[in-house]
Amino acid sequence: MKFATFTADGESFYGAVMDAGAVALSPDFPHWPTLYDAIAAGGLDDLAQAAQGRAVTHKDFAYDMVMPNAPRILCVGVNFPDRNAEYKDGSAQPKYMSLFPRFASGFTGHNQPLIRPPENHTLDYEGEVAIVIGKAGRRIPAVDAYDHIAALTLCNEGTIRDWVRHAKFNVTQGKNWDRSGAIGPWLVPFTDADQLDKARIQTHVNGELRQDDTLDRMMFPIREEIAYISTFMTLQPGDIIVTGTPTGAGARFDPPRYLAPGDVVKVSVEGIGTLRNTVEDEAV
Repeated sequence: MKFATFTADGESFYGAVMDAGAVALSPDFPHWPTLYDAIAAGGLDDLAQAAQGRAVTHKDFAYDMVMPNAPRILCVGVNFPDRNAEYKDGSAQPKYMSLFPRFASGFTGHNQPLIRPPENHTLDYEGEVAIVIGKAGRRIPAVDAYDHIAALTLCNEGTIRDWVRHAKFNVTQGKNWDRSGAIGPWLVPFTDADQLDKARIQTHVNGELRQDDTLDRMMFPIREEIAYISTFMTLQPGDIIVTGTPTGAGARFDPPRYLAPGDVVKVSVEGIGTLRNTVEDEAV
């Protein structure tokens, strides 16, 4: 089952995505106004049951960022060995993972354009798997970490590269331009460790394979990410963790290969799906 947030006829819904279209479920669950509320209440099983046997309600719709009101999005940086080597600073694998926040306003949905701002044209792509927390926890042991995942989705963690260099100790301003990245197309309920342990992530730009790696090569596996983050903050249902991107982002080519209007970026993981976005300049 796949759950998405979408717009149809000027109205926002969440529901199940089928081959023939979408089944709007939000009208049946007014006590959960958004997909985030359904996740926070542990309601994915109820949504799945409600979708069984239902006819498609919308064939013509537009995907939104899958959880547009997600209050907390944490991203793990430089989490593949080849990605660490891209920095060419001779550093060994770091002892602790790099983390930074992103906000929901910085993301759009599947088949929507990533927006390149007029202030700077170094818009880059980063294909990643994102996990959605479904069970609260603090100081979660790594061995128990998967018990706290509700669902999986994909992220193109778009970055304005020049702006991550504006300060010495943070990258926040380069990571949060409006609609510079995307999360979606949908949430896939997490049921099996193999969904992550054997996952392969690929990013294509205009049909060219740019990123290709497996999650089992992460320097900080997802179990460790959940354990580490929950040490200093209580993870809550609906929290999103964007888990890290492989080597091959545009900034690491010589010369860099940044995104431009008309480009098409696809992030794919078998068993989750494909997140597709075009690129447009911001209308000002």
